[in-house]
Amino acid sequence: MAVERKAGEGSGAVVGFRPLYRQVKERLVRRIAAGEWQAGRIIPSEFQIAAELSVSQGTVRKALDEMTAENLLVRRQGVGTFVASHDEDRILFQFFKLTRDDGGREFPDSQVLSVERARANAAEAARLSVARSAHVVRIHRLRSLGGAVAISEHIAVPAARFPDLDCAEPVPNNLYGLYGGRYGVTVARATESLKAVPCPGADAALMGIASATPVLLIDRLATDLDGQEVEWRVSLCRTDRFHYLSDLK
Repeated sequence: MAVERKAGEGSGAVVGFRPLYRQVKERLVRRIAAGEWQAGRIIPSEFQIAAELSVSQGTVRKALDEMTAENLLVRRQGVGTFVASHDEDRILFQFFKLTRDDGGREFPDSQVLSVERARANAAEAARLSVARSAHVVRIHRLRSLGGAVAISEHIAVPAARFPDLDCAEPVPNNLYGLYGGRYGVTVARATESLKAVPCPGADAALMGIASATPVLLIDRLATDLDGQEVEWRVSLCRTDRFHYLSDLK
């Protein structure tokens, strides 16, 4: 594939067989991953980035456009471009898809039931790409919408990436914000699979429904900017008053 290059862009520019804007994008993403550009902070202007990397502003603009479309950056008209942070509004519309049947959308409340550090079981090791001898931190919490318990949520993260997470008091509602703010780990994307299952008795009791009531199981694997697995989350969701809503664009 031909590489986009402006006149005068020589050996000092980013090189390779991929489009130049993609190469620029990869360098900028690495800056976020390395903590050089931190969540919520403004980044240099297109002109400054272009001058530093010896590429055109158009090339930089294409890279920033793609990063914005992937929710890594946020443009604020008349102010500048910022590294996206995991605030509640962003999480609500990007990562949280359960909504009330009456159409109301809101960030859920959380009640943490347990937090523990333990050796990874076979499923956790496989999903998080860690050794069976590695430790994970497990979080079990209930999530409520409109005052009604809607979700029983089981979370596992690599303890090595989140030291002392099991000692955090209290574990906040916004976990992705905690990952980024305290540990410098940005959740860049997540893959979900959905399946209808009978609710296990223990989770059913916590949600106030009968054992084996059909619920929606959402299995989510979240990865960071480098594509490494950082969180495995299994959510059992009531469907008698709530539904999964995804905006396809």
